[in-house]
Amino acid sequence: MAQDTDVIVQPGSVQSDPSVHIEVSKNGPYIVRGAPALHVQVIVANEAGNSWAYQQGQEFAVKDGTALCRCGHSKKKPYCDGSHLRAGVDLTETATFQPMLEGAEEIDGPNYSLTDNEAYCAFARFCDNGNRIWNEVQMPGEQHEKLAAYMAHQCPSGRLLIWDRATRMPVEAPLPVSLSLLEDPAESVSGPLVLRGGIRVQSASGASYEIRNRQTLCRCGASSNKPFCDGSHASIGFRDGL
Repeated sequence: MAQDTDVIVQPGSVQSDPSVHIEVSKNGPYIVRGAPALHVQVIVANEAGNSWAYQQGQEFAVKDGTALCRCGHSKKKPYCDGSHLRAGVDLTETATFQPMLEGAEEIDGPNYSLTDNEAYCAFARFCDNGNRIWNEVQMPGEQHEKLAAYMAHQCPSGRLLIWDRATRMPVEAPLPVSLSLLEDPAESVSGPLVLRGGIRVQSASGASYEIRNRQTLCRCGASSNKPFCDGSHASIGFRDGL
């Protein structure tokens, strides 16, 4: 599998087959290239009421060229039905092409470090378990380190990344290529389009965003960091009706 050398790949991530990628159309939908699997994925809470795992739901057909709604108004979600032409939603891309780590805060613990770029928060709340990830990573002991790593790996947007302080390498395993439509029953909202496995996202300008193992793209049309999710679906109560 050839790797595209014209794009930035985040440390710890591996680019997927380049034939599989997402094109952001100007003021329009996401165009899927290739035919990655697309499922609903439901956030499952633990006994404490915090986000803990995912449950796979309904599958949707995807083929090369499938258009997925990103304005939040389609009556045929997850597919585009042209509603963006009438909805009056500003779909202008505002995200930077810089690597996510350039805007990230670093928190150091005994053996692990955590990098966190809040601009990419998808409000999935896996980070709230235990003493919350920002504290867990600083606490000594294998139990805290394992929990911090687990929370970071569950973060759908890749906002949170755990690093081994000895090797200065991310503790991150490449994920299978997939697309998912996040559902958040605890908040009674529908979330972003989740990309896993190093899928390239191409701007309407033709430039490519940094390739990452975990990414989330806005589906409600309200993000201030388009095309990426910033958690706005929760504040506006977005429901996709699926």
